Amino acid sequence: MRTDQNIPVLRSAHGAAVVFAAGAAIGVLGGMIGLGGAEFRLPLLIGLFGFAALSAVILNKAMSLVVVLVALPARMAAVPAAEVAARWPVAVNLLAGSLLGAWVGASWAVRMRSATLYKVLAALMVLMAAALLVTHITTLGTLDLPVWAQVPAGVVAGFGIGVVAAIMGVAGGELLIPTIVLLFGLDIKTAGSLSLLVSLPTMLVAFARYSRDGSFAVLGANLRFTMVMAAGSIAGAVLGGLLLGVFPDLVLIPTLAVILLVSAFKLARHD
Repeated sequence: MRTDQNIPVLRSAHGAAVVFAAGAAIGVLGGMIGLGGAEFRLPLLIGLFGFAALSAVILNKAMSLVVVLVALPARMAAVPAAEVAARWPVAVNLLAGSLLGAWVGASWAVRMRSATLYKVLAALMVLMAAALLVTHITTLGTLDLPVWAQVPAGVVAGFGIGVVAAIMGVAGGELLIPTIVLLFGLDIKTAGSLSLLVSLPTMLVAFARYSRDGSFAVLGANLRFTMVMAAGSIAGAVLGGLLLGVFPDLVLIPTLAVILLVSAFKLARHD
């Protein structure tokens, strides 16, 4: 059954320069911490540009897909493709859960009432803030699970990440990277590249599910907006990458976590 979330919103009244600048600012934040910045883009789409929750999620997903497609080949310069390919069982393990999770998450999102979805998004943003702190402030070890436990744990973790990524419209790297490090004991650079490989098909599955309910109407109505903000996000991510290390993680990461928590509070109270 269609809900009020499926009603397409009007085109954004903001000029291209404002949209590009907003995307660039988000890209800089993401680039400085090695992520796409989608977790910061979502509250901006709702709070500044006035999109309804589900519309914002779908727009966020589209822009996240563009950023991942650009980031994947660029990432290969830092981590050789052969090294990533050698870890294909890890990607397959996580995909076994994340593809189903993405379908389920998108199915839930299109059926939720607006008020419920805002609260769910707020709760997930708190989760993202926690994952950000754990990944960048603490030293991640490994759980050293036996293979018989590692595989099902990867499927379950992948399912949960797929659900979160689909509902929020993010690539899921915030959760994938620590999961890969903890479960499979890989270094964080390799984990970052593998997370992109897992994110891409996971996002495509979520897109396929959203398209079944006519939810893509928001993309057609806001295609120029989406492309301009995506371009800004990519440009900002490049700049953010160049600024990597300028601000110490002990200052930058808690600040970004606070931004996420404040955004979560506002989303929870959104009418």
